[in-house]
Amino acid sequence: MKQYRIIIPLMAFLLFGGFSNVSSQAENVAQKETVYVPAYSSIFHSDLKWEYNLSITLSIHNVDLNKTIVVTAIDYYNTSGKLIHKYIKGKPMKIKPFETYNLGIKERDTRGGVGANFIVKWHSTSKVNRPIVETIMIGTSGQQGVSFTSRGIPVKE
Repeated sequence: MKQYRIIIPLMAFLLFGGFSNVSSQAENVAQKETVYVPAYSSIFHSDLKWEYNLSITLSIHNVDLNKTIVVTAIDYYNTSGKLIHKYIKGKPMKIKPFETYNLGIKERDTRGGVGANFIVKWHSTSKVNRPIVETIMIGTSGQQGVSFTSRGIPVKE
């Protein structure tokens, strides 16, 4: 009878996703990617006639324990999809394990608009944990403040 107390919970554990974390971790590795990252240099407010300007921080976190990633492109686009600025010209940028690269866009730079975005391209010499690529937007006016984040999604491997 004591064996069933152990076997039944173990079977339930295995049948109902006890190792789901293992497969999701395996899916969270890549050797290269193109990442789309939503950003907002402004957002609509009030009766949607007004825009509230925001500063943007793009952060690229290398979350691999041992391997460096190489970023070959950070391109900033506006709401219409027009390229505003290429931040990497020439030599690619290396980000060591647990290192984070940050890029800032000033609040008064509203060229991106409500639908701005970044395209980030990276690669490594072998499969690594996918970096976390995100934007953090913040705006303050008087005693009012707005802040939120957007996480990048891979659009090409």
